[in-house]
Amino acid sequence: MVAFLDLAKINGEVREQMAAAIDEVLSSGWYVLGKQVEQFEAEFAQFVGAKHCVGVGNGLDAICLALRAHGVGPGDEVIVPSNTFIATWLAVTYVGAVPVPVEPDPVTMNIDPARIEAAITSRTRAICPVHLYGLPADLPEINALAQRHGLVVVEDAAQAHGASLDGAPVGSWGNTATWSFYPGKNLGALGDGGAITTDDAEVAEKLRSLRNYGSSAKYVHELRGVNSRLDEMQAAVLRVKLSKLSEWNTRRGQIAQRYLEGLEGTGLTLPSVTDGVHSAWHLFVIRTERREELRGELDARGIQTLIHYPTSPHMQGAYADDFSPGEFPIAEHMQDRVLSLPMGPHLSLEDADDVVAAIRELTSRMEAEPPR
Repeated sequence: MVAFLDLAKINGEVREQMAAAIDEVLSSGWYVLGKQVEQFEAEFAQFVGAKHCVGVGNGLDAICLALRAHGVGPGDEVIVPSNTFIATWLAVTYVGAVPVPVEPDPVTMNIDPARIEAAITSRTRAICPVHLYGLPADLPEINALAQRHGLVVVEDAAQAHGASLDGAPVGSWGNTATWSFYPGKNLGALGDGGAITTDDAEVAEKLRSLRNYGSSAKYVHELRGVNSRLDEMQAAVLRVKLSKLSEWNTRRGQIAQRYLEGLEGTGLTLPSVTDGVHSAWHLFVIRTERREELRGELDARGIQTLIHYPTSPHMQGAYADDFSPGEFPIAEHMQDRVLSLPMGPHLSLEDADDVVAAIRELTSRMEAEPPR
């Protein structure tokens, strides 16, 4: 069997180090906003090339708090991709603003800068590009647009730990970047966790207050904050895993290259690879008109696949009152055709070769047969 993702195997590589780090926290007697969080924040900020990092409870909170720290709230509009995980949209809604979807570039599947300008109105306050599947969005163009219109850029980098663009890490481009450390991410905790990175000291100070009940000193609450704090246990685990992230991302890149070379000529639409754009390869997503047939055949051979994402946010019940099916045809076209192949540092090159061989055989056979 080729597992889509095997967290037990991945975490097993650093099990002893994680156990020692957790034991250190237990022995310290300090479990919230202590030395582990401070040290992780410093180390992660350095990793992504930012001056400040603020650890929070999860990736959704990271986006919400980043928007609040930049003053986004009721009456404002925030431009978001039409195809993304719904958390990007929910964060905008939670702060009282309105998500304004923009369709993706059909090649990269990331938000299309050429379509953003037409969506900007007098109420637009921010652009929230998502580095979907680990591939950086077109930040030079998006930043230029934002500067022309006086907008804030909040990167949703939940899938892009270690990605870069023109040699500069994701997280160092926008005003602020938000991160998720959900267990399945390239840098994953043993539970929920998140962070915001920024070069703006004032924004960072506000974020530290917002995450901790709006307090910068005990029992003094200047802001209407929340309780969203990266805890010491998760920070200790993340520090261990951060030391392995570059190695693990290199393995992901090797698997991706094996797929790209091996699946060429199969008729599948493969992920975009462009000079100067370095994906973190959080996911390897192909597109095919015969997805369900291919997926079923792979499953029968013990090759696990997933769909990211089967239903676009505008077609979810949460936004049924605001949008209708058919409004964003590119996103809908993608949702019906995307298929994620096994990806992660748990895979060997032999695993990737097995996936390639199975897909080549199946696509060759499917070419000769009508759709079922």
